[in-house]
Amino acid sequence: MLKGISPLISPELLHALASMGHGDEIVLADAHFPGHSLNQRVLRADGLRIPDLLEAILPLFELDNYVPHPLIMMTPVQGDIPDYQVEESYLKKIHKTNPEVAPIQRMERYAFYESVKNAYAVVMTGETAKYGNIILKKGVTPI
Repeated sequence: MLKGISPLISPELLHALASMGHGDEIVLADAHFPGHSLNQRVLRADGLRIPDLLEAILPLFELDNYVPHPLIMMTPVQGDIPDYQVEESYLKKIHKTNPEVAPIQRMERYAFYESVKNAYAVVMTGETAKYGNIILKKGVTPI
C-alpha cells in the first residue's frame, strides 16, 4: 500500500499510468470489450467498476487540455438505446478533479476499436454497463 494512492490501483496500473506520455491514451474497458484482441498491453481490474477507477485514477492523471476532447466513449450501434446514466456516472467522478473538462466525445464502434489498437494500454474491468468503455488521453502533469 502507498499513502495517497487508492487501493483500487494495482501496481501494474500505477506503472502504466506513470509510464504514459503526453497524448498517450488508456482505455477503461467494460467486461464485454474485446481488449485482448485489440491491444497487446492489457491490464486486469476484474470486479471493479469504471466510475470507481475514474475516481482513483484522475487525482494522479492529468487529462490532455490541448485537445478538444480528452475523453471518448463508443456511440451505440444503430438500434441500441444509449444509457445516459452511464456517462453521467462517469462525469460525476471526472468533475471531482476536472470540473471544466470538455464533454465526452462519442466515436463510432469500429473507429473506437481502431483507436484502441493505438492506445498505451487497455484496462479490463468488471463494468457491466453496455457501452461502458472510455478512453482517457493523458496530458502534461503540472510541476
